[in-house]
Amino acid sequence: MYGSVVSLAMTPVNPFTEFRRQCETLFRSVMKKTFLDVRIPSISLDLPSNPQFGELTSSICFEMAKQLQISPLEIARQIEKEAAVEKSSFPLIESVEAAGQGYVNFHADFAGLSSLTLRSAKTLDAEYGYVKTDKPERIIVEHTSANPTHPIHIGTARNSILGDSLARILKARGHTVLRHYYIDDVGRQSALIAYGYNLLGKPKPEGKPDHFVGAIYAVTSCLLEIHRLKDAIKRRKSEPESEEAKKLQRDLDDWIAVAADLKEKFPDLFDKLLEEVGRVKDPELEVIFLMQEYESAKEETKRLIREVSHLCLKGFRQTLTRAGISFDSWDWESSFVWNNDVTRYLNALKMTPYVFQKGEVLEFDAEKAAQTLGLKKVFDLKESHEIPSLTLGRSDGTTLYTTRDIPYSIWKFKKSDKVINVVGMEQTLPQLQLKLALCALGYTEEAKRLVHFSYNLVGFPGYRVSSRRGRYITFDEVMDEAVSRAYDEVAKRSAELGEEEKRRISETVGVGAVKYALIETDPLKPVIFTWDRVLNFERNSGPYVQYSHARACSILRKAPREARNANFSLLKEPLEHDIILMISRFPEVFIDVAENLKPNGIADFTNALADKFNTFYAALPVIKAETAELSEARLSLVDAVRITLHNALSLIGIEAPQRM
Repeated sequence: MYGSVVSLAMTPVNPFTEFRRQCETLFRSVMKKTFLDVRIPSISLDLPSNPQFGELTSSICFEMAKQLQISPLEIARQIEKEAAVEKSSFPLIESVEAAGQGYVNFHADFAGLSSLTLRSAKTLDAEYGYVKTDKPERIIVEHTSANPTHPIHIGTARNSILGDSLARILKARGHTVLRHYYIDDVGRQSALIAYGYNLLGKPKPEGKPDHFVGAIYAVTSCLLEIHRLKDAIKRRKSEPESEEAKKLQRDLDDWIAVAADLKEKFPDLFDKLLEEVGRVKDPELEVIFLMQEYESAKEETKRLIREVSHLCLKGFRQTLTRAGISFDSWDWESSFVWNNDVTRYLNALKMTPYVFQKGEVLEFDAEKAAQTLGLKKVFDLKESHEIPSLTLGRSDGTTLYTTRDIPYSIWKFKKSDKVINVVGMEQTLPQLQLKLALCALGYTEEAKRLVHFSYNLVGFPGYRVSSRRGRYITFDEVMDEAVSRAYDEVAKRSAELGEEEKRRISETVGVGAVKYALIETDPLKPVIFTWDRVLNFERNSGPYVQYSHARACSILRKAPREARNANFSLLKEPLEHDIILMISRFPEVFIDVAENLKPNGIADFTNALADKFNTFYAALPVIKAETAELSEARLSLVDAVRITLHNALSLIGIEAPQRM
């Protein structure tokens, strides 16, 4: 930590809000004195579109003009005149002026705002910006929850990074936050991987365990799909020219090409599984039996599927630990089947008027539930929006994911006030159906506090992802490549560093680059992952922000003295004012991000602050400023940038290195 620390007592945690409060108080006082018998509308102060209009602006005069029957500009001028008399009692306000056709603009006293902001950052240090809520809640953030059948790929990594950032932000806001991982070990995918693993004689993993499991899953899935398609084609041999037969043949050709790729990647494993599957008359039926036996808690099958699941999860933990992501609870989906919670809540749902038989399966009439219980408005749906029904189980008696999610959701609410499910936007309908099913069971208040935090896909130009076909780009591979590329850049920029430190910094920069790239884009928009953008040290990227933090640390290390009693009134340059404003507003940015669940807002803020700081660094000397007093003031400014960048990056799980 750089510099001395003063008492935390009486240190404003939110400098810009203090300026805003003074503006509101002055505004309200002036309005009451100037317009005695007029109803004063609620005062709203906004950030102006142009810095020349001050730091805050209000359009209230346009609303008041209707009551007073005079022009908004005349009202604004009266406010300006009276404010000039009273503003001396408000040290953070430089001036109040009428502008345009009737706006009221507030200009900050930058000597006062600079002092308040830079001293607050210095005093609060690692806590600066983290304004605590006055209504703390217990919140569960469930994220990642990748099926334990293959490695975490780059698409799922976006889930992990968004979920981890949400948890960090909400915790910094003062909430009690628990991070949960839902292990989806029930269903065909888990049964399929267990089937292949068992055919191979439960081998010890070669290499990283989740990658080994993923290879078994891809090969087993491919061989069973080829077996299924060949059987289907045989059944249609009397009509080879039909459209259905032609489609089956095209699908078979596609899977045979996949098989050739998999055989090249995993020759020994492929040949062994091909031999074993070839001995089985109906491998698909055996997979179905495994699914049924696991749901009915047959001990041997439980041990088998749990064993292969644990193998995969071991690899997940290694990957996530490297990315700085951890969990408080790992929740097994199967436990809610085995303790009969799934059956109990399914039976309760059957007793409602919203479940009906459709062929051999049960359906939940989500549309009827929404209409009868008046839920469309509750969940922001148009009345014309028709909600499809939810299938509750398969004809073979096994349950489906959303059905099993009902008891899990109720269980989570016994431990929390709010639940945030970080789930891809393709799951929007199932998440809505889940909420409606909870309402049908009488858990309406819980359903209202169930948040689906959705996100879009991650794409690599020219690459098509398919887990079943073994075509995916793993999170591990992307981190490895990022670290390798970062090393080249670090070695070029900092040749004087020792090899161990270069490696350490490269790990920090590479992993940070990937995390930043997956969080900076609005979650509802797709991420197009390109290396020239991800590892760009010159603009909008994780390394760019990290390098800006390291640059601030370097300036402070090289300074011959610490800024202990700086005269902040010396900071008069527009660039200095821009940076002070950004730092002063950081707590408000943080509150907005936390309340509206917008982690990308933190990435946007760090990039904007880094831009301002690097422009400042290039234009204005710090250590060699014109006077020692100005140097001390600028050192304080640099230290506040360091603190703010560090704290902002921490919220999105990115380390802020001191050297690069």
